[in-house]
Amino acid sequence: MEIKASQVKELRDMTGVAMMECKKALIEAKGDLEKAVDLLRSNSALKAEKKSSRVAADGILVSTLTDNYATILEINTETDFAAKDSSFLSFAEKVKTYITENKVTDINSLEDSSLEEERKTLIQTIGENIQLRRIETIDFTSEMKKGLYMHFDSKLAAIVISKDGSDEVARNVAMHVSAFNPLCLSEDDIDKDVLEREKAIFANQAQESGKPQEIMDKIVDGKVKRFLSEVSLLSQDFVKDPEITVQEYLNQNSAIALDFVRLKVGEGIEVETKDFAEEVAEQLK
Repeated sequence: MEIKASQVKELRDMTGVAMMECKKALIEAKGDLEKAVDLLRSNSALKAEKKSSRVAADGILVSTLTDNYATILEINTETDFAAKDSSFLSFAEKVKTYITENKVTDINSLEDSSLEEERKTLIQTIGENIQLRRIETIDFTSEMKKGLYMHFDSKLAAIVISKDGSDEVARNVAMHVSAFNPLCLSEDDIDKDVLEREKAIFANQAQESGKPQEIMDKIVDGKVKRFLSEVSLLSQDFVKDPEITVQEYLNQNSAIALDFVRLKVGEGIEVETKDFAEEVAEQLK
C-alpha cells in the first residue's frame, strides 16, 4: 500500500525516529499508526541492545539541588556531536526533572523508571549508545550550607556541603574541587590502600638513589607529606587565591567543610584510538 508523506511526518513527530525508519514501520504495519509505534518501540529495544557494547565516553552531566539533597548524574554518548543533539538535550532535561522529583542514589534503579524506554528510543533516534552511567547524591539538613558548581560545558561538576559560612563559600569550594580533583577531605581521610601504594612507589624510587637508609627514609617521608598535601582538599592551594589553602579560606569565612563529590564525563573509561589509515581500512572492509 502507498504510505503518504504526511503519515511518515506524523509518526516522526510522535516518536522522534528517523524518517526512513518511520516509513519502514508504516509499510510493515500497513499504514496502522499505532502498530507502527509499537514496532518502533520494539525495534528501539533491539537496537539499544546491539549498541550497548559500544564505548560511550562523551556526554554531559545533569544536576539538581533540592532542600535536602543534591545530585549529579552522568549521561554518556559516543561523540560530543550527539551530546549536542536537541533530542539528547531534551532527554537530559527529563533526567534532570526526574532526579529533582525523585531522590536517586543507585544508578541501576533507573532501569525500572520511565526514563529507560525513552533512553532506548533515543538510541534509535540518534544512532549512538546512550548510557546513564554514574550518579552521586549527598544528603544535608536545612542548617547546612551547600554549593553546586557545574562547568560551562556540563562535563565537570562538584557538590560541597559545609557547616556555617554561606552557600557562596560552599560553591567556591565546589569550583575548587572541580578544578583540583582532591582524593579526600583531609589528610587523615586518605584511603589506606592508596597511601600504602604511594609509599611503596616512593620507597622503590629512594632505593634506586643508593643513599643510606636514614636518608632514604627522610626522602620517603617528605614525598608522602607532599603527596597528602596535594590530594587532600583542605591542604590544597585555593583555586581563587593560591596564596592560601582551602582550609584557610574556610577559616576566613567561619566555615567547616563536611563532604564533597565530583564527577567528570568519561573519567575512567578507556577509549580505543585509531589512526586515520586504520579507519579507512575498516571502512573498505
